[in-house]
Amino acid sequence: MRYVSTRGQAPVLNFADVLLAGLADDGGLYVPEKLPHFSQEEIASWRGLSYSELAFKVVQPFVSDTIAEDDLRRMVDETYAAFNHSAVAPLVELGTNEWVLELFHGPTLAFKDFALQLLGRLMDHVLAQRGERLVIMGATSGDTGSAAIEGCRHSEHLDIFILHPYNRVSEVQRRQMTTILSDNVFNIALEGNFDDCQEMVKDSFADQGFLQGQKLGAVNSINWARIMAQIVYYFSASLALGGPHRPVSFSVPTGNFGDIFAGYLAKQMGLPIQQLVVATNRNDILHRVISGNDMSKGQLEHTLSPSMDIMVSSNFERLLFDVYDRDGAAIADLMKRFRQEPVKLDAGRWDRVRELFDSHRVDDEATCETIRQVHAETGYLLDPHTAIGVKAARECWRDRSVPMITLATAHPVKFPEPVVKAGLNSPSLPEHLHDLFEREERFTVLENSLSGVQAFVASHIHRG
Repeated sequence: MRYVSTRGQAPVLNFADVLLAGLADDGGLYVPEKLPHFSQEEIASWRGLSYSELAFKVVQPFVSDTIAEDDLRRMVDETYAAFNHSAVAPLVELGTNEWVLELFHGPTLAFKDFALQLLGRLMDHVLAQRGERLVIMGATSGDTGSAAIEGCRHSEHLDIFILHPYNRVSEVQRRQMTTILSDNVFNIALEGNFDDCQEMVKDSFADQGFLQGQKLGAVNSINWARIMAQIVYYFSASLALGGPHRPVSFSVPTGNFGDIFAGYLAKQMGLPIQQLVVATNRNDILHRVISGNDMSKGQLEHTLSPSMDIMVSSNFERLLFDVYDRDGAAIADLMKRFRQEPVKLDAGRWDRVRELFDSHRVDDEATCETIRQVHAETGYLLDPHTAIGVKAARECWRDRSVPMITLATAHPVKFPEPVVKAGLNSPSLPEHLHDLFEREERFTVLENSLSGVQAFVASHIHRG
């Protein structure tokens, strides 16, 4: 399996090199040169497999040239053994043909665990083979940071620096990051928003001279391995509901487009998916592009669903690469213009996006109302991001005979404010986090300055 950049100028790499590189050196994102494709018969033969067995089947074609089968099985088994539900990604029925896919049973209670607990192991494995160290630099709107830290904290080959927007993540999210006191973990609270954090990471990848010879790696969903691991739960959910012999639809609360892009890839790989619904909050660039061909940044707003407070959706570039027939020069030009001004997609390209995705925008008031309504109907408690997904699913659902599955991206305990605003009791922390609010925190508040952040990173890395 070979990987190419969405901007067409970076070297073609194998999986191990893509894993460690993160962002391509031309500023693009790596994608497979050609996707594996599974027949309906092969997918059907996977029914009854455990989640880790299914993950091996889906992931193995992407890594086969660089990771031995036995090593991959071991890492996959270790990853999903740490989840606290035997099904790993269980489905819960809300109503007739309406389902929630619970993706919050990992160590940090968010869907990011599915990829990041595996990513840390894959990186450590490759680095150990090569006798190298790597500096991880990542941006988080809340959940990526804690999952990445959990996945990397025990590594002997990684230093990890996570930037989060100061005072713009929930307290539970912050403490899940800042109470990890391992020597190789560094939390930076940036005086800015998530897009500032994300741009700082991208700029650091573009010019790594500040590391004085060390290499930078990525845990954000710009890293292909993140997307790869997330493809699995689309297959898992489909198989649980009669797939591949019946189609299913998915609604995905998303800000950075990575989670739903994994669903798009699952469909391209042979999984029968009828609808993919993009669910956004007030920071609705994805909805505006899909519904009105308006690709403009707008003003980032702080909402009750902070993990989606993103206005520059990095992974949308991967979709555009396909929509523009893998023309790297066209994508490089489009993204250059987007950094400077609002852009529109070529009419035919926009038509292709609309054929692939539905979308809906949900504000804070509707988010709280959906939490209240679903709890009244079923007794089930949604986190705000999942509530946005459920609301969008109900608004966009075209064929009620086809199961609609909303991805439940986080445990509601991570976001108590909207639950209380919905008139419900604040959820309790699970047992393994019962003392989270008493744990010691360690983080550094830094100004929104690229040179300042880079100086901090350079002065704290281990040079063994």
